[in-house]
Amino acid sequence: MTQPVRIPADVDREDTVLASLTARQLMILAVTGIVLYGLWSLTRAFVPLPVFLIPAVPIGATAVFLALGKRDGMPLDRLMLAALRQHMTPRHQVAAPEGIRPAPAWLARQVTEPEEPTGGVAPAALQLPAEGVSETGVIDLGSDGVAVVAVCSTVNFALRTPAEQDSLVAAFGRYLHSLTAPVQVLIRTERLDLSAQIGELRQRAPSLPHPALEAAAREHADYLAQLGESSDLLCRQVLLVLREPLGPGVPADALSGGSPLAAFAHRRKAPSGGGVEDHAVRRAAEARLIRRIGEAVELLGPLGVVVTPLDAGQATAVLAAACNPDSFLPPTSALAGADDVITTAATEEDGPHDPSSSWTEREGRDTL
Repeated sequence: MTQPVRIPADVDREDTVLASLTARQLMILAVTGIVLYGLWSLTRAFVPLPVFLIPAVPIGATAVFLALGKRDGMPLDRLMLAALRQHMTPRHQVAAPEGIRPAPAWLARQVTEPEEPTGGVAPAALQLPAEGVSETGVIDLGSDGVAVVAVCSTVNFALRTPAEQDSLVAAFGRYLHSLTAPVQVLIRTERLDLSAQIGELRQRAPSLPHPALEAAAREHADYLAQLGESSDLLCRQVLLVLREPLGPGVPADALSGGSPLAAFAHRRKAPSGGGVEDHAVRRAAEARLIRRIGEAVELLGPLGVVVTPLDAGQATAVLAAACNPDSFLPPTSALAGADDVITTAATEEDGPHDPSSSWTEREGRDTL
């Protein structure tokens, strides 16, 4: 007879190896101790112990502080590595996948610099995880595989009966148990702009069949304008991000989670070429990704959650909004790309749409 096994709520917590210390903490402390002992063995013949302890004690205390300390739940050694990477990263980065090119000769001749710049600004190419988006909305992550983004509707869980809540939890659990590759549930919060709805109400108000309806439409438009001025309006969007590595799936451990050693070995074996073999591997990964998004639609459908995969324009807009969330111009699929040639002026129908109408059909078009 099987016995239930309790799984801790924090499934991301690292396993302890010795004395409530993880393997990473033991490695930091052991390496520091071995290095200090080796230095003491080499210098004890001519360096007194009190003199050796002057640099050894701060080094050991720093190692213990980095291994055992945490900040906002993040180990201090990882924060230090992140700080070093941020310090070594160029401060000025531009979107130039082809590399930084020198200024044209005609422009360089016109530039006059009376004195040398003091800042020493040297832009570098911006390296993003996503290398491109296909026509079907599949995001190319390079050696990390491919991914697809889908928008999900929400379900009011609190208004359901206890039996319905248990049914929803069981159905969602079946979907989680079916996962064999990384999945991310992302909840985005962005500012809500009601200017498009307000303008549409005021524009269509005179065409309503009754004066009372016209007055109600204008009053509602004034209410929305006052609401936007008096409060900070926000809207939430639930995204389901599915990622598929190149080649076979990463082997899972006993708890059906990705093993770190298996993931590292799989990353080393990932194809890195650009020939026919790499193209076939990516096509196979895209096929598995499409099958997984179909399974998500089927398994989450009984919950009342509608899963809608994003096309190329919508996925590009989501990535652009994630890279620049405070942009005054909301990114949409109607905006021209970096390599597009603009030959005509933008019309009212081709202009950017209001983000408040996200994932709703307005005049026959899907907008972001």
